[in-house]
Amino acid sequence: MEKFRITFYPDNKTIEIEKDKTILSAAISAGVYINSVCGGDGVCGKCRVIIKKGQINSPPESILSPKEKEKNICLACMATVHSDLEVEIPAGSRLDFAKSKEQVYSETEEIEQVCPDTGEKGFAYLPLVRKVYLELPQPRLEDNLSDLERLYRYLSMNVNGIFLNENTGLGPYTSLANLKQLGELLRDAQWQVTVTLANRDGVTEIISVEAGDTSGRNYGACFDIGTTTISGQLIDLKNGMILGTKASYNKQAAFGSDIISRIIYARQKDGLSRLHKIVVDMINEIIRELTAEHNIDLNDLSVILCAGNTTMMHLLLEIDPSYIRKEPYVPTLNLAPVIRSAEIGMHIKPRGLLYCLPGVSSYVGADTTAGVLATGLYNQEELGILIDIGTNGEIALGNKEFLVSAAASAGPAFEGSGVACGMRASGGAIQRVKINPKDLKVTLETIGNTLPRGICGSGYIDALAQMLVCGIIDKSGKIKSEDKSRVRQGEFGKEFVLVFAQEAQSGDITITEADIENIKRAKAAIYSACAVLVRRMGLDWAQVKKIFIAGGFGTYLDMESAIRIGLLPDLERGKFQFVGNSALAGARQALVSYEAMQQTKEIARKMTYVELSVEPAYMDEYMAALFFPHTDLNLFPSLRP
Repeated sequence: MEKFRITFYPDNKTIEIEKDKTILSAAISAGVYINSVCGGDGVCGKCRVIIKKGQINSPPESILSPKEKEKNICLACMATVHSDLEVEIPAGSRLDFAKSKEQVYSETEEIEQVCPDTGEKGFAYLPLVRKVYLELPQPRLEDNLSDLERLYRYLSMNVNGIFLNENTGLGPYTSLANLKQLGELLRDAQWQVTVTLANRDGVTEIISVEAGDTSGRNYGACFDIGTTTISGQLIDLKNGMILGTKASYNKQAAFGSDIISRIIYARQKDGLSRLHKIVVDMINEIIRELTAEHNIDLNDLSVILCAGNTTMMHLLLEIDPSYIRKEPYVPTLNLAPVIRSAEIGMHIKPRGLLYCLPGVSSYVGADTTAGVLATGLYNQEELGILIDIGTNGEIALGNKEFLVSAAASAGPAFEGSGVACGMRASGGAIQRVKINPKDLKVTLETIGNTLPRGICGSGYIDALAQMLVCGIIDKSGKIKSEDKSRVRQGEFGKEFVLVFAQEAQSGDITITEADIENIKRAKAAIYSACAVLVRRMGLDWAQVKKIFIAGGFGTYLDMESAIRIGLLPDLERGKFQFVGNSALAGARQALVSYEAMQQTKEIARKMTYVELSVEPAYMDEYMAALFFPHTDLNLFPSLRP
């Protein structure tokens, strides 16, 4: 088949691609990441590029304006290659992951945990992988145990017998590779060795035997694999200390901003392996950076533990996720067995292990299980609710008596996608908004205190709340203000200018009626999912004593603004608690405590999943929530005139 060369600017990357392939496909192959929220369906308009030279074929019907077409602007996901090309990718269409990577600092206090069995703070400290230093007596004629039996005997003497396998009552097992080198290693080390032990679902394994005392060098890493962000921590397993935390935006976003887009892409040729490789490469990169910063040898990193939604966990393990989106919505697995990390390409200790926390269903995953663990929701007397606001909003309601869960398809609006000037919560994102009702003067706060580049989710919520207060929009979300200084007619309806071009990094920053509609639907999905769970259990909001708001989004969220638009219920403000990345906190607890790991399995087993798509009350609740804040103002007493 005929092939053509495409050069992408400003990256100056060139690739040869077959005729009739899309520009988006060529960019992905070249390692150039173009924003494609819809995953290549041609409906989001985020992948606009400029054809500097060459011929393309693009469908006549598109969301592009005539002026854009005159400027040789096209959608990368729809335009196909018909000659050698030179393509410019504007700043607004780029996914610049290099600039998005940043150190993450929690703005909430560490969540203290109460162990349900002992009543003491914290689970028993017992890392999933640990090292034991042994000084073995040399064999003699009267003490002629085999080398392996000698190792077993003194292991049990030094670790109080806890490494007897629960299922068999026998000692730990090990690999043939370890056995082949054991005799020579013990003698060369003069019988002074360090044994690395792991608990694999109740079975103890000797991962490795090393000469000398290396027990002081034992590390692990835990990860929250989110649809938008991948966050990781390096943990010293001697004492459970966090050595470092890093996060990076998930590069899978190039194939769609939501899990459905990625599930669809995974069915394409090489799609699953490509999505899998991206997430594994990102985990490896975060691990390399964290270990390099602390001068740690990767051979001393023995274990990785991951949490994430069900789709992300399938992609991590390179398991086909396609049945997640097909009725009756059954995943291949909710709990993955412990595997060698090397099996999926993770670069740590050669025989190091990968643990995955258990999920509940196709749309309530291990990130929710970890969040329930971290908040202690599962063992509280009082009724509580955990709301993880993200692309796939996940909700858990309950206490020590019961747990129910649901997932709300909120879409990517709160992550800054699917809205005209939306962006992720990174440098230059507007995160706080105040509007003077007298002259509509706008006061802003951006992440990093730089000139604004766009608006992140918390900024949109603030802006809409302020627009409601100032009468710029009505309860249905329509722009009703006639103020000509900031309200104007755009290409796709009315829009409100939040920031003019001269005060921004590039171009006017606006909020359109289409943006408002997207956010209205997202907030309605979250609120109505919570309301359905509460009512399904025969309860009302007044009986809910704690509301945990999870996710990075919650770090910047203004609670009053969220209540004013109807995202959160109008309850006593003291009931709300922002818990940051509860999935990562729960993953860390499970990594350093076998008891906590077992508790996650009990949480997942106990939690009932409610499929909202077949829940009769859900659509009624959802339709009622498609106003700001709600059609029933009795539910929002503090906002009544």
